[in-house]
Amino acid sequence: MLMAHPTMLRHLVAQYETARAEHARHSTRQTARRLDDATYTLCVSTGTRSAADALAVAARRLAAAGGGTGAGPADTPGGLAAV
Repeated sequence: MLMAHPTMLRHLVAQYETARAEHARHSTRQTARRLDDATYTLCVSTGTRSAADALAVAARRLAAAGGGTGAGPADTPGGLAAV
């Protein structure tokens, strides 16, 4: 199974949270689309089907990674590591 590198996963979570906050402040078709896109990408990257599940998986994976900074390069292109 491919898993997002911790650096990429942190970025995806931040992107989701930003999109969610923006949509909560200014609900438009554009902000809804950005939120849908961020949710989809986060779910695909965590192997889940809902934002809540994706965030829970991301939190566990990041905790397991020791909260590392991800300063090194990803194991494979696109920030994915084979597991």
